[in-house]
Amino acid sequence: MPAPIPDLIASLETQIACYEDGREADVHPYDIAELLLQLRSEDEASYLVLLSRLPETLQAQVLVELPKPCHEEVIEHFTPEEIADLTNTLDTDDAAELIRSIEEVDETVAGEVLQNLPASDRETLETLIAYDWEEAGAYMQTELFSAYIDEQIGDSVRRLKRLKAAKELDNVFQVYVIDRNRTFLGSIPLEDLILLGPQVSYETLVAEGVNRVAVRATDDIKTIVDIAENYDMNVVPVVDARGRLLGRITSDDIYDIIEERATGQLYNLAGVSDTAEQEESLLRIGKTRAVWLGINLVTAVAASAVIGLFDATIQSLVALAVLMPIVASMGGNAGTQTLTVTVRQMALGDISGGDARATVLKEVYLALMNGLLFAAVIGVVAWIWFSMPMLGAVIAASMVINLFSAGFFGALIPLLLQKMQIDPAVGSSVLLTTVTDIVGFFSFLGLASLILL
Repeated sequence: MPAPIPDLIASLETQIACYEDGREADVHPYDIAELLLQLRSEDEASYLVLLSRLPETLQAQVLVELPKPCHEEVIEHFTPEEIADLTNTLDTDDAAELIRSIEEVDETVAGEVLQNLPASDRETLETLIAYDWEEAGAYMQTELFSAYIDEQIGDSVRRLKRLKAAKELDNVFQVYVIDRNRTFLGSIPLEDLILLGPQVSYETLVAEGVNRVAVRATDDIKTIVDIAENYDMNVVPVVDARGRLLGRITSDDIYDIIEERATGQLYNLAGVSDTAEQEESLLRIGKTRAVWLGINLVTAVAASAVIGLFDATIQSLVALAVLMPIVASMGGNAGTQTLTVTVRQMALGDISGGDARATVLKEVYLALMNGLLFAAVIGVVAWIWFSMPMLGAVIAASMVINLFSAGFFGALIPLLLQKMQIDPAVGSSVLLTTVTDIVGFFSFLGLASLILL
């Protein structure tokens, strides 16, 4: 049950007071964004008024935490000049994300916001926005702590203190060593610098060995996830094609990428758009879902048509109607297992073009193993249940055929969709269910017509 409006407003007032009293550590933009979202669902006017009351820096951070549908209301409530002032307080990665979100709502307003920024900031953000959503550069933050290779540790640490005091840097975990051409030479954890004297040069540290792992700005975002997981890095440096240091991708963005990709796969497997589900309009949500439900209806009619071909067979032997759902259900579940594993491996980049054949064969072998096992079980059950040995043989044979099909098509369908440059998660489950239903019903009823009647 949602909290009463007065309680929500009181909670927000308390958060604002803490921030204004200098207790910034007690306030997190995410918490305020959650309170505002609750208030928004009850009283949109009050939500915008309280959002406007937030101190400028906090207000900007809260805007980033709010979901994209809220940004349409934001650009109606704030002028481009006000949004530009807020954007100017954010780190470059968050500022670029906010501009992109506004651009999706109204390109004209986004352009006006950019024009109201200082020239240097505008140039930086335009560069970041130019990257595709699937490229590492789109998530890059240009604020970082770097040191020249011919510099001493003491000099760089003093510079870091000045940057931190001016609040130009936060969440600093690494020092990135570069040459005078900004070529990236390696990263060193700050904790390692504590153990060294101020007179030690970075050239000495680089000679002893440093972490040289980085991504290019044009690399696919899955590269970021792979590097973060494989090398246990919570911050990943970004370089250009010449190896020059451009920025860094911080842990919060890495987590967001992992979550967005996983969430998107789950939504798409169900034939639901994660973007549409966040929209206000029930009509838009319903239309998006209706597309796949319509496809599912057509495929369900196709499966029913197969059953209709054998209506005389079913009427003459009622036991077939009792056992039919078992064959279809087992095939559907086995196919879903294969489909889920295959799509996950594809999303993680574990399946390349040369691995497709091996993937299909592996899933077929697994499906056949389970098919033979459960065919024996259901064959015996059907024999005892209806006292018909041949009925047990029919359903056992049908079980093997359907589970074979489930394994084969569960691996093949997403691979084919990927080759056709279609998201392998979108609609795969609908297509696979059609195959397992039709094959299951046709094999079971067809064999029954040939053997039992």
